[in-house]
Amino acid sequence: MMIVELAGLVIFFGAVVLFSAVKVLREYERGVVFRLGRYVGVRGPGLVLLIPGIERMVKVSMRIITLDIPSQDVITRDNVSVKVNAVVYFRVMAPDKAIIEVENYLYATSQLAQTTLRSVAGTAELDELLADREKINSQLQGILDESTDPWGIKVSDVELKHIDLPQEMQRAMAKQAEAERERRAKVISADGELQASRKLTEASVVMSESPITIQLRYLQTLSEVAAENSSTVVFPIPIEMLKAFGPPGGSGTP
Repeated sequence: MMIVELAGLVIFFGAVVLFSAVKVLREYERGVVFRLGRYVGVRGPGLVLLIPGIERMVKVSMRIITLDIPSQDVITRDNVSVKVNAVVYFRVMAPDKAIIEVENYLYATSQLAQTTLRSVAGTAELDELLADREKINSQLQGILDESTDPWGIKVSDVELKHIDLPQEMQRAMAKQAEAERERRAKVISADGELQASRKLTEASVVMSESPITIQLRYLQTLSEVAAENSSTVVFPIPIEMLKAFGPPGGSGTP
């Protein structure tokens, strides 16, 4: 009886040891293995065998990680207080460096992204933050990628998400935009009047070459007024118009 119980205990402990020695890593996972505290290599994906009690493995995901940067209070170069937040896309390229070189690569990358965002946004003017985001994004991505390279991390992209402006600044920008629209409208109207005056000048030159053209234009105006209004309109008839009804080659008898 004792032998059976002892055998059962041996089988049980053997199963526990075997279960702790066998690990399965997914396709996007890698395992950083330490033997008695010393780094021995990166294993996976698939079935990984460890020496129980001697080897220990730390899992690292190789997928792209999306890191949200909380809103940061920033004073721009032109002394405007804004809140800026962003999102960082990165992935672990060297799992051994991500575990050995830094204590917590996720937390470290998050803190570095926050300080970098404040530094870069503080050196730009408000108009640059609003209108030239691609340049700011590229600058942030370059700084973060260079800083996290010793940790085995590749920063693929950084995007500014939202820029929160103070209420008084929003009102000032709205007034500026309205004034700009009014300026454009006045410029377009003045340009239209200039073009119209040039066309009228050209038309007057053509009409001066042929006096009958002025008479035809006069009759056309009468026709248009009569079509639009049923009231009686009195127009003075120029003497020059009567000449057109006289005998050809000389003046008629009144």
